[in-house]
Amino acid sequence: MEQDSSFTVFDGIIWGGAALSVVGLIGLVWCILKVWRARAAGLEDAEMRAVVARVLPLNLGALFVSVLGLMLVIVGIFLG
Repeated sequence: MEQDSSFTVFDGIIWGGAALSVVGLIGLVWCILKVWRARAAGLEDAEMRAVVARVLPLNLGALFVSVLGLMLVIVGIFLG
């Protein structure tokens, strides 16, 4: 039985989505570490709120990128 080992567009969508998910996951871990370090520094309430306010948009963006990557993986699997 012959196997087709060519790389298709759908394989590219799957691997691209996986890479996008990893980038989003790295962003989420960065956000967690940033807030964790601020918490460990013992900042005042106002300073801690400022750190969280700066990290929140990046956290949401990283979550969006990760979800978008997972959606691409699912679409690539369904269509491939």
